[in-house]
Amino acid sequence: MACPVKSGEPSAGDSTYRNVMRLSIGGKGLRVQLTNEFGAAQLTVGSAHIGIDSGGGAIKPGTDHELMFGGRPSVTIPANGLMLSDEVSMDVPALSSLAVTLYVTDQEIAARSCHLFSSSTNYVTKGDAAKALKINNARTTDSWNFVKGIEVRADKNAFAVVTLGDSITDGAASTKNANHRWPDFLAERLQKSHNTEQVAVLNEGIVGNRILRRSEYGQSAIARFDRDVLAQTGARYLILFEGINDINWADPDEDASADEVILGISQLVMRAHAHGLTVFAATLTPTGGADGFPEKNDPIRTALNHWYQTSGVVDGVIDFDKVVRDPSKPAALNPAYDSGDHLHPNDAGYKAMADSVDIRLFQ
Repeated sequence: MACPVKSGEPSAGDSTYRNVMRLSIGGKGLRVQLTNEFGAAQLTVGSAHIGIDSGGGAIKPGTDHELMFGGRPSVTIPANGLMLSDEVSMDVPALSSLAVTLYVTDQEIAARSCHLFSSSTNYVTKGDAAKALKINNARTTDSWNFVKGIEVRADKNAFAVVTLGDSITDGAASTKNANHRWPDFLAERLQKSHNTEQVAVLNEGIVGNRILRRSEYGQSAIARFDRDVLAQTGARYLILFEGINDINWADPDEDASADEVILGISQLVMRAHAHGLTVFAATLTPTGGADGFPEKNDPIRTALNHWYQTSGVVDGVIDFDKVVRDPSKPAALNPAYDSGDHLHPNDAGYKAMADSVDIRLFQ
């Protein structure tokens, strides 16, 4: 999404950004995607580095690597574009935490291309500190800035599962810096089995995401599908977990009917199938008692879940609703899995969701 530079904040230019991100699978090399996809003007990155994160915004000594772009240490990214770094030869274990650091030169930046809520602590400081093992005098931020992702050169048989969703996939209410989103737990499970250790998990969850309409946090799933799903390197499977924000929104005039959501989902599935992806739908989880999620809309949620189970449009169904609902009150989350807002699961709930996925689907 586009993150505006807020009043009172330091200028986004002449700043170093250190983004702490975790891989799912390991490999012998990698390249980094830098993004200016939501920028209105070109963006110049003066230098960029990657290394193993050692906590507190520091890089593990001996692991820092400079990123190059066509053999050059700097790159200018066009407005609304992205750039891939050259490949870095670097042994990276599965589930590694990496720090991607870039220095953005002094320039006018009206909006940063960012992932607003990363559930990790990242660091920003004025000036060029891209080579520093430890960034001093940095302020922290919850956002990943100007980095879209990390691609790993893995086993020739490796492929990816894309998880497309909203705040529940993004890990809202999970423990910060713990990597306790449900896609994280799924990645850990896949790494424990020799038959699935070559399967990457790509988290494409965005807070507030809807299938049919954009929100203040980003584009609709319909609008971002090509970029965030179809263009992903090695994507073979899609877990689609969207729709709860379509049927419940702050402005009730924007609430969608079951038929409207079904049309949107069907469009996504057709586009995925056209590109050879297998699509698994995850049932919508309960919202009973959550602010802004009226009880009158719950029949729409259950109707959508029934449609997933019976329509044959998707290639399979993962029943998250069954896993996390209260057995005695099916319209609400099980208290053992409720973060407290009656909408987002806690860490135990996210783990239960991931544990319910049959990993044989990806063998």
